[in-house]
Amino acid sequence: MNDRSAVIIEIRPGAGGDEAALFAGELFKMYKNYALKSGLGVTVLDYSSTGLGGLKEISFEISGANAYAVYQHEGGVHRVQRVPKTEKSGRVHTSTVSVAVLKKATEKDVAINPGDLRIEFFRSSGPGGQNVNKRETAVRIIHLPTGTVVTAQTERGQEANKQSAMSILRSKILENMENQASQKMQSERRTQIGSADRSEKIRTYNFPQDRVTDHRIKKSWGRIDKILDGDMDPIAKAFSKTGVDK
Repeated sequence: MNDRSAVIIEIRPGAGGDEAALFAGELFKMYKNYALKSGLGVTVLDYSSTGLGGLKEISFEISGANAYAVYQHEGGVHRVQRVPKTEKSGRVHTSTVSVAVLKKATEKDVAINPGDLRIEFFRSSGPGGQNVNKRETAVRIIHLPTGTVVTAQTERGQEANKQSAMSILRSKILENMENQASQKMQSERRTQIGSADRSEKIRTYNFPQDRVTDHRIKKSWGRIDKILDGDMDPIAKAFSKTGVDK
């Protein structure tokens, strides 16, 4: 149904306020750098940043051979433990960031009735929410039967943003379809959207102990800064050896 050669990844801060938003930005940097080192393409589809350099949310596509195989294990809740730069007492804070990994769907995978869509255009926004474009080039699409809402605002024209939004929408609908089929068959395949797995931490980044721990395969790695800079090979190799699949 899908060649799994591309994925759409969504990152959103959870508990932790500004610190969670900053870590969301660091996870995006990690995924982007690892993709570029692996010869994969990265395209930002939609994002909203904070005034402090963090991310309120971001959606981006990673394309290339085996992109899904590389990133399929990243979906879930990532927990970070460290002393924020703004913390004067030196106390360690715990924050969370959620990551969703969607197989990119094509028009052949998911047929969408144009009559089921409500499409709205608005001005794209920058840090702090201020409008950065005088023209309404950003796009919001609502899939009426499911209530799914997607946006895209990184391109300069309405049509390009509309195509990006449709790509996200098709991928979300495909994921929902596979989840429903999985539930009906009582499959053991772990799903990422709308499942209990999203509420559980899958990995902890502990800065005081310089340790990254994946709780699913019960493995830990040091040199946390190097990993967050895009050196994800140790994690990817560990999963490939376990044979764990979503």
